[in-house]
Amino acid sequence: MNIKDTAESWETLSSRRPFEGKKTAVVTDEVRMPDGSVVTRDYQAHPGSVCVLALDADGAVLVLRQYRHPVRHRLWELPAGLLDVPGENPLRAAQRELYEEAHVKAEDWRVLVDFFASPGGSDEAIRIFLARDLAEAEGERFSASEEEADMEVARVPLADLVRGVLAGELGNPGLVTGVLALSAALAGDGIEALRPPQAPWPARPYEA
Repeated sequence: MNIKDTAESWETLSSRRPFEGKKTAVVTDEVRMPDGSVVTRDYQAHPGSVCVLALDADGAVLVLRQYRHPVRHRLWELPAGLLDVPGENPLRAAQRELYEEAHVKAEDWRVLVDFFASPGGSDEAIRIFLARDLAEAEGERFSASEEEADMEVARVPLADLVRGVLAGELGNPGLVTGVLALSAALAGDGIEALRPPQAPWPARPYEA
């Protein structure tokens, strides 16, 4: 049996945006169900995101600690950011975020995993890259502001992060998905079997 997600779109009779924010919006669609009934579906329209699991030569992962107001928590996370420009190349966006948030560059890049953050309530798609062969970036550090001005940066062994996830102590979806995916890859076919950094991403098509 081939277990694989497939693209599909049910008939949308109407669509409106009752709220339009700076980066995201709320969409209200009237959708016809297979039995002919019509239902209302509200969801967040989101540009998409990239995350970077930066793994150093000692097997430690670069993580950031940042305040997240909606959940009222300070969370440990992977470097990440929005795909602000339509059609933006996700690899270049990931490289930018790694530089801006951690002042780090990487020579080896792979696609680690793709997922939808909350498909029942948002169209946000996230691509997590694995970055290796790390080094300090050249030039001046990026000037952070708002929540990012208060970020902490650390390098934590992968095994410690996996334990924290399974203990319920770490809850950021990018970090949870990334560290478990890398742990599975290392236990399976290995890093060399991961997709190349410019692998197609149907959820967020882009120009290479």
